[in-house]
Amino acid sequence: MSISRTAADERRPLSVLVVDDDFRVAGLHSDIVAETPGCAVAGVARSTDEALAAAGRAEAPVDLALVDLYLPDRPGLELLRALPCDTFVLSAAAEGRTVRTALAAGALAYLIKPFAPEALAARLRGYARYRQLTAAETLDQEALDDALAALRGGGAGGRRSATAAHTVTRELVLGAVQDAAGPLSAGEVAALVGVSRATAQRYLADMVGRGLLRMRLRYGAAGRPEQEYRAP
Repeated sequence: MSISRTAADERRPLSVLVVDDDFRVAGLHSDIVAETPGCAVAGVARSTDEALAAAGRAEAPVDLALVDLYLPDRPGLELLRALPCDTFVLSAAAEGRTVRTALAAGALAYLIKPFAPEALAARLRGYARYRQLTAAETLDQEALDDALAALRGGGAGGRRSATAAHTVTRELVLGAVQDAAGPLSAGEVAALVGVSRATAQRYLADMVGRGLLRMRLRYGAAGRPEQEYRAP
């Protein structure tokens, strides 16, 4: 549900709230918002309660919330239904049922993590265009079609997008290990970054080979030892 804007509001940048409990990811998304013309960061919320409080401030209305579905207090799907603004979902949740539920709850876009920074920037530019096209009191079908196309269009694709997504994932994996208080297993890194264990393992092995990380075996009470990773 979109907050209506007055004529004065139309002159201000679109206010975007970043909702993610991972401070590294939230920082990356905030930087992309800040660098997108016509958009401004309204703030960062790390839970559903923080997001609802931020979006409910009458003196600082939020136009768009970028919502991760994995939040510590309540499911992000509940937040989508409760927020009084437009929403994009940015999440590692890739199940078809989850995607359909999020879109039915009103999400205007759904980006599966990890994604290229340009993919989010393109969706934000499309959203700004969508808001411009739907600012009129009445729309004809052509204007409506153009507005909806703006939301869908402009997505990054091809080799450039894949390379950018690789870079983002690599930085997140490396940052997770460097910021940890102790060594982490591939499964622990995967949970922090929001990727599969196999993907995390692949990036970790590459960074060990490059000398960016070190690996050693973690021995438990029983079973095979597990590889764990730390900064040099």
